[in-house]
Amino acid sequence: MEALLFAISIVLPNLVLMWLGFFMHKKGQIGKVFIDQASKLVFNYALPCLLFFSVIESTVNFGKQLSLLGAGLATTLILFVGAEIYAKLFIQRPEDKGVFVQGVFRSNMAIIGLATVANAYGSEGLSIGAVYMGVITLVFNILAVITLSRTAIGSQSESKQIAKQMAKRESYAKMITSKMITNPLIISLSVAFAYKLISSALSLPKLPDVVTQTGSLLSALSLPLALICAGATIDVRSMFNLSGLSMQASIGRIVVAPLVAIVVGSGFGLTGVHMGVLFLMVASPVAAASYVMAKAMSGNEVLAANILAFTTVVSLFGMAFGAATLRALGWM
Repeated sequence: MEALLFAISIVLPNLVLMWLGFFMHKKGQIGKVFIDQASKLVFNYALPCLLFFSVIESTVNFGKQLSLLGAGLATTLILFVGAEIYAKLFIQRPEDKGVFVQGVFRSNMAIIGLATVANAYGSEGLSIGAVYMGVITLVFNILAVITLSRTAIGSQSESKQIAKQMAKRESYAKMITSKMITNPLIISLSVAFAYKLISSALSLPKLPDVVTQTGSLLSALSLPLALICAGATIDVRSMFNLSGLSMQASIGRIVVAPLVAIVVGSGFGLTGVHMGVLFLMVASPVAAASYVMAKAMSGNEVLAANILAFTTVVSLFGMAFGAATLRALGWM
């Protein structure tokens, strides 16, 4: 019963806020303009602020998080390689392959993952999750460019078209690299770690109360507003318009990925909050960025949208079931 209540407590708040966003959008109380503007507010200001203060105010020893980061990297690579092998053997259309692979290995850590970790472990989990997200996000972007570039190019039949597509992919890869360097989340984490190191070395005084209070208010906007926007963008028709391939990718994201995370985490000796962070981050639905990248790199954007819509809702129930089981076993 305690494990079940724990699982409900970490997932239900997310579901309620997402349902609120869906309801408000359905009633016409919020529209696309609000969603776009609110999402920019979260991504560029509120969420970076949350990550910054989570790190600098944390008492967590980040040097001890190497096992978690190693487990996260190993899990991501296993899912990527496994999905690539599956795509090569069973998927015919090149424009489907990269979208399928990305749907299996890439999770929504910045919104669903962090929100669930915060519900489960509070500020400690949020600090650990922030570091995990910052490192693994870089890996996600690199692997996404690799799989979408290679599989999309395979759909071109003539050499001129291939050369043209290659140039387009290389240009997009450079743009992704530039965006990673200028990513507000990556910048906020880098600045936070630099400040923490300098502060400990030089024994700097704490930030003024007015700064921390302002930061707390802005940080408090990030996860609730992000979840409301995520709910408002859910397309029910896409969610239930599942082809065989989108269902296969969804199973990979909802079932296979969390199981791989548990096995790998056990192999790395993770327990408690570290196993919990790994599981919840990996078990999150596919990242919204997967649709954006698929569309920009000539992948099957309809397939990407179907996977995104279905996993956004259904994976939360999988997270609850997995969290309850791991909690009952004493693993998280």
